[in-house]
Amino acid sequence: MSARPRWGALDAARGLAVVAMVVFHLIWDLGHFGHIAASIPWSAPVKAFGHAIAFSFLFIAGVSLVLANEDHMRWPAFWRRFAIIAGAAALVSAGTYAIFPAAFVFFGILHCIAAASLVALPFLRGPWLLAAAAGAFFFAAPHVLASPAFNSNWLQWLGLSTTEPLTQDWRPLFPWAGALLLGVAAAKALPLPVPAGGREDRLPRASAALKFLGRHSLLIYLAHQPILFAVFSMLAFFSPAPDETADFVAACETSCRADGAGQQYCHDACLCTAQEALRTKALAGAADDAERGRRLNAIARRCMGNGKK
Repeated sequence: MSARPRWGALDAARGLAVVAMVVFHLIWDLGHFGHIAASIPWSAPVKAFGHAIAFSFLFIAGVSLVLANEDHMRWPAFWRRFAIIAGAAALVSAGTYAIFPAAFVFFGILHCIAAASLVALPFLRGPWLLAAAAGAFFFAAPHVLASPAFNSNWLQWLGLSTTEPLTQDWRPLFPWAGALLLGVAAAKALPLPVPAGGREDRLPRASAALKFLGRHSLLIYLAHQPILFAVFSMLAFFSPAPDETADFVAACETSCRADGAGQQYCHDACLCTAQEALRTKALAGAADDAERGRRLNAIARRCMGNGKK
């Protein structure tokens, strides 16, 4: 069977999302390595930027599903695509666990695309209004169905919990599968014809780079952050930042001594807390000072549990 023709505009749109993704992760790395204020990556505008990028990838994935199976369901191609995305998601989980064991990615954008693709299957052959209604339901569910019953670690991927897990990238099924379903609805409501005359439809030459990025979006997604991390790590190695733990340890010791603990115990426990927070990257993703304080307190309790007053 001949390969399906590509719709160049969709590749270009995906390529634009890839560029935005790299910019977003560059901002994250600049904050993580201390080149800009650590609060900037977690500020409302940057978080909204990240959400917009995630919505774009999921929406485009929904459109692509419809185009790839427009006249009939191509099961071998679908399962091959699913296996590639699921495998890439597993690589992301393994890689982030190695670097951020306390905050690894267990259900990020790739996990969501894979799971949401399965959710979308019944809607590929139905009317667009049904897919749109399902998308709206997924977006509304966290606001009306959230419950402490979903707070278990094994259920966090659903997105219906009342607490947010400690992770580098969290795109739970609710609400984010809704973005893919809305892409399915849009493609069915406003059919986007696949070019019939060949492998390419005609777009301005300026779009060639974006189309290239779009066609290789998964490879770029997997490779760009390790490359950025390696570059920033080398910069940090040759130009190490000043030790920022001293002030924290001093303030921690003062608070600990005020509670009546011994000097040596306080020093050891506070130094342990600072070193463990750095080792596990436990503060990565903390939205505000209250969240950072909660995570540090959890580490401090573990460290203090290993010592004696």
